[in-house]
Amino acid sequence: MKTLTVALPGREYDILIENGLLSQAGRRCRAALPRAGRVALVTDSNVGPLYARLVRESLEGAGFAVEVIQLRAGEQTKCAQSLSGLWERFMAFGLTRTDAVAALGGGVIGDLAGFAAATALRGVDFVQIPTTLLAQVDSSVGGKVAIDLQAGKNLAGAFWQPKLVLMDPQALTTLSDATFSDGMAEVIKYGCIWDGEFFSFLEQRPCRERIMGEIEHVLYTCCDIKRQVVMEDERDTGIRMLLNFGHTLGHAYELAGHYERWTHGQAVAAGMVRAARLGHTLGVTDAQAAGRIAALLEQFGLPVEIPCTPEQYAAAIGLDKKGAGEDISLILLERLGRAVPKKLAKAEVLKLL
Repeated sequence: MKTLTVALPGREYDILIENGLLSQAGRRCRAALPRAGRVALVTDSNVGPLYARLVRESLEGAGFAVEVIQLRAGEQTKCAQSLSGLWERFMAFGLTRTDAVAALGGGVIGDLAGFAAATALRGVDFVQIPTTLLAQVDSSVGGKVAIDLQAGKNLAGAFWQPKLVLMDPQALTTLSDATFSDGMAEVIKYGCIWDGEFFSFLEQRPCRERIMGEIEHVLYTCCDIKRQVVMEDERDTGIRMLLNFGHTLGHAYELAGHYERWTHGQAVAAGMVRAARLGHTLGVTDAQAAGRIAALLEQFGLPVEIPCTPEQYAAAIGLDKKGAGEDISLILLERLGRAVPKKLAKAEVLKLL
C-alpha cells in the first residue's frame, strides 16, 4: 500500500494506491466515513458492468446501504441535466448530510458526482474511486469538481475535497490503449512542469507495458506532485495554475473537435507541444523542450498538432479561468521540469498563434 496525505487544514484526506483496492472499498470508506449510513455510488455504462457489483458488495459488507446510479459514458453526460438528475436520485434514495457520494469511474464521473455531492443538501461527503489513468493521476485529486456548459468545459463547478481517494492500478488493465494513452498526456505533463528526472524516466519507458510494470511508482509520483501543489494553492490562484500547462490551447482543440473528435488527453498533448513552441518564440523555453515532448507523446500515439481556427483559439482563451480582463496567465516552460506563468495580453497570444 502506498499512501499520500493531502494535508489541507480541516479537510485532510488520504490517497491510497494498491492492487486489489476495489475489493477493500467498504472497509476503507467505513474508516473515512464513520457516520455515514448510505452511499450513492455513481458510475457509468463502461465501468459499471466491470466493477460496480464488486464495490457495492464491499460497501454493503461494511454496513452501508448502497444505491448504484449508472449514467451513460462520455463527456456529454457532464451536463446540467445529469447534475439535476443526480440530485433527484439522491433525494429519492434518502441521502442525508451525514451520508456520502462515491464516484466510480473516470474524470467525467468524478467531476459530475463531485459537483453533485458539493451542492446536494449544501454539501455531503465524497469519495473518489478513479478507474482511468487520467482520473487517477489528475482529476480525482485536488477537489476541482464541475460540469460543462454549452460555452465550454468545466465552467460551472466548485472546490470540494474528497474524504478519500482509492486507486486500484488493476482497474487500468481493462482500459483500451487509446484511453490509457489519454491518461499518459497528463502523466507526461507532470514531468514537463515539475520533475525533469521523471520526464527522463518516462522517456526510458515509452510504451504501455513498461509503464504498467512500474505503475504504482508512476501514480505515486504524479499524485505527490499534485498533492504538493494543492496544499500550497487549493483555490487555483497561484502555483496551482501550473497544472494547466497545455490546457489553455487544449481547450481550443477540444472546441475545434466539438468535444467529440479529440479527447481531453489528445487535446492537452497537442496543447503542450504548441505551448512549448510558443514559449521558445517568446524566449522563455529552451530549444529542445518541444521536440522531446512531441517525441514522447508520439510514442503513446498522441497527436502533437491539431488544426484550430483563430475563432476557436479566441473562444477558448476568452473563457479561460486563468484570464483576468484583457490579460491571461499562459503557462510556459523554462525547461523540462520547470513551468512558469507568463502574463500576456490575450490579443498578443492570439496574434502569436
